Amino acid sequence: MLGNSPSHLNSLEGKGRGVFASHTIQRQTIVEISPVLLFSSEEYDLHGKYTILDQYTFKWTDGRLALALGLGSLFNHSETPNISYTLDPSTDSIRYVTVRDIEPDEELCIFYGHNLWFRPVESLTSIGPAAMPQEDEDEWGGLSALDEVTGPAERYTPFQDGDPDEIIPDDDLPLVRFKPPPEEETMESVMTMILVQAWVVDIFDPRQITGMLKWLKQVGLESQNLGHLKRIRKKNGGATLLLTTSLYPPTLPEDFDLPEPYKLLVPISAALTPKSLNLKSTFWPTVYAPPRKGEAEDWSRGKIHWAWEIVQQILEAADDAKSRGELPIVAHIPALHKKNNEDQAPVSFTACDTRRSTTHPLRHAVINVIRRVADQRAQANISPPQALLDGPPVALTDYEDTQNGVNYLLTSLTLFTTHEPCIMCSMALIHSRVKEVIYIYPMAKTGGCGSVACLPILKGVNHRFGIHRWKLPGDISTSRHGIDDSIDA
Repeated sequence: MLGNSPSHLNSLEGKGRGVFASHTIQRQTIVEISPVLLFSSEEYDLHGKYTILDQYTFKWTDGRLALALGLGSLFNHSETPNISYTLDPSTDSIRYVTVRDIEPDEELCIFYGHNLWFRPVESLTSIGPAAMPQEDEDEWGGLSALDEVTGPAERYTPFQDGDPDEIIPDDDLPLVRFKPPPEEETMESVMTMILVQAWVVDIFDPRQITGMLKWLKQVGLESQNLGHLKRIRKKNGGATLLLTTSLYPPTLPEDFDLPEPYKLLVPISAALTPKSLNLKSTFWPTVYAPPRKGEAEDWSRGKIHWAWEIVQQILEAADDAKSRGELPIVAHIPALHKKNNEDQAPVSFTACDTRRSTTHPLRHAVINVIRRVADQRAQANISPPQALLDGPPVALTDYEDTQNGVNYLLTSLTLFTTHEPCIMCSMALIHSRVKEVIYIYPMAKTGGCGSVACLPILKGVNHRFGIHRWKLPGDISTSRHGIDDSIDA
């Protein structure tokens, strides 16, 4: 919402136009939903990037670029933003939400990312009351250190050139895999099988199946977290279609005249053994994906290039954290690595350790970044959206009991971190169902991913994740981000 005076649009030295609050706005309030104008990657490469649009676009799904209309392109950048944004491919829009209470006449700012094309103004501009102290910007403390970005910085890496699908031998990888003892290898059993509630709908006319599958893709319900399940289950001459695991059912297209969706329990992961395949398929048809004996997942040249860029990004973020007096510990959850950016999730998250600035012992980088994902997930799952527009924030539990599985925040995702996660953070990663962890600096006295203990291989733990230690390039000193080896990271 803009201030009343038209001069507010052009009165910011060094910034140009901006958006200001005309009255007090509460935390977690939606202040704007901007429709977007989409460009194909080909259009953008040929034309768009040579225009001023290059400074205003967001990376969208399937490699497209989006220009935010409405107020979306008027929000200025801040290192300590008071507005977060969420890309919504299902409606081709971007939702902007306050992360703290906003004072009248305060400028509304978002975070553009670390790779700016300009020198940022150091503080939030305020034409009225002074901006609120940033250490009080939210109840968690230090969430200004959490950055919502659309992708890692583009830079040259040693694995940039060549066939991106080429598999790189283990000896040539810039990382070392953690290999558990054979007796600790992941084994699936009835006791460790986890189910989650999903929305399904019965389709009685087989001719409607193709159309509904196209509709799922169009509205963004063809998500990665359901990739281990078949979409269709045959039933009495018709079929049952798997829709989503979100808290609330999607609105089905009226022209198909389908019955109301209902809930079923479905497996949360693929079957690793024939026994588990038979068991899981009694709930819903499940993909059989046995681990290859003696082999870990291959790393292609393209995936290493992707990871190398992220490692450089978190090292730079650690330098920035250190310059601000924080511990130089950074955690990053990137969008899924996909060939040619197909179906790539639009948002990544970065967080630094904020124990010093908040004087709170639990503000580890890994915990901070997981909480940021939880906040974004909760915001996306609140339904109907009108509940946020018409009143104060409503907790998910105010609608219905928490579902089994809603806290599995990192399924299929990789977490990068500068330092080996401690015991507490490693347990949080297990509960979040992270796919793999890549860290740079081992923590011999406190690390929970192989140093003091290795939590993912402990007996009784119902989730295992891969662990890799990144090899430091020769130009990076081990003391650059050194911390006391007795500190939990």
